[in-house]
Amino acid sequence: MKQTILAGTLALSLSASVAYAAPAEDLKAFQDYFAKQFKDVPAADFKDGAYALDAGLKEQWEAMEEFPPYEGDVDAGKELWETALKDGKTYADCLGDVKGVRTKFPHYDAEKDDVITLEGALEACKKEHDGEGFVNKDGKPQLDKGKIVQLAAYIGMEGRGGKIDLPAPEGKAMDWYDMGKNYFYAKRGQLNMSCADCHVYNAGKNIRADLLSPALGHVTHWPVYRSAWGETRSLHNRFVGCNEQVRAAGLKPESKEYKALEYFLTYMNNGQEWNGPGSRK
Repeated sequence: MKQTILAGTLALSLSASVAYAAPAEDLKAFQDYFAKQFKDVPAADFKDGAYALDAGLKEQWEAMEEFPPYEGDVDAGKELWETALKDGKTYADCLGDVKGVRTKFPHYDAEKDDVITLEGALEACKKEHDGEGFVNKDGKPQLDKGKIVQLAAYIGMEGRGGKIDLPAPEGKAMDWYDMGKNYFYAKRGQLNMSCADCHVYNAGKNIRADLLSPALGHVTHWPVYRSAWGETRSLHNRFVGCNEQVRAAGLKPESKEYKALEYFLTYMNNGQEWNGPGSRK
C-alpha cells in the first residue's frame, strides 16, 4: 500500500492507486497543517514544543531554563570534545568546528547508503580514534545517554540559532525518506497507534496531565533533560519510549527505522531553529 499527505488536511491515504507525494509537497502540507491548526502560534515558536501552545507552561519552562538541568552535561561534553582520544585526535578532527556541527546532521551518505545522525558520527569517530565506541558501566553499547549525549548537548548548545535546512531527498535517499514517513504514519503496538495519532491529529490535546506536542518542532531541541528521567537522553531514546507507551516492540537507538524517522522528521522541520539541548518535565 502507498500513502500520501493530502495538502491542507494532512489526511493519510492507504489506497494503492494514489502515488506518493514528492517530499517538497509533503513539507508544505505538513507545515501548512500546523499553521492552520495553531493560528496564534508564530512559526518560529514551534521549536519550543508543547510550551509554544500554553503561555502558563511556557513561563514555567522559561524560568527553569534560567538554571537549566542539562548545564552539567554541556560542561562535561565540552571537556570530552576538547580531550584527545587515544591516537591524539579529537572529535573536531572528525566533525569540524563545533559551532557548525549541529546543522550537518542528520544527512544521507550516498557512498554508504546510510543516514548519518549526530550520535552515529560521534560513535564512528570514537571507534576510529579511541579503538572502541561508547559503552555503559557494564561494557554494553550506549548511544542514547551518558557521554555520547553529553557531547551532543555541548554541540547543540554551540549550534543554537542555526536553521534546519535538509536538502530534499532524491535518488536512494528517497528509500530512507519513505521508510521514515511510513514509520511515522504506521499504526503499531497493542494500542494500535502511530506517531501521527498523538503529534499530528491530536497535537495540542491533553493525554492525562500531558499536553501533546506538535510534530513540527520535534527534532529541534535534542538532547533533552526530562524531569521524569532525571537525566539527559537522545531523540532515539524518546522514540524507544514512545514505542513502549503504545506497547509496541522496541527497537535499538540508531536502528535503521529510527534513523529514517529522524531523517523524515528533520526534513519536515526545515526552517525551524536548532535550540537544543532542552528541558522537559
